[in-house]
Amino acid sequence: MILQLDPPLPLITPKGPSLAHFVLDYGPEHHLLWICFLNDGGECWTFPNSQIKMETNLTMGRKKSDPAGTSTSTVS
Repeated sequence: MILQLDPPLPLITPKGPSLAHFVLDYGPEHHLLWICFLNDGGECWTFPNSQIKMETNLTMGRKKSDPAGTSTSTVS
């Protein structure tokens, strides 16, 4: 199944920041695949769940994390 995201979601990928426009779901024994267009250059890449993270959004309570995955900022 393919799902178009409206609005596209800002993600951090191994290739840099991007916007995810589609998600592919091949079923319960597969990772979701995120179809993304890179912010820098516009290339289209597909990444599994294990390789992506949402961008920081303090308004939504999504804090920046260090490479170890612990929070580095707080929202009061």
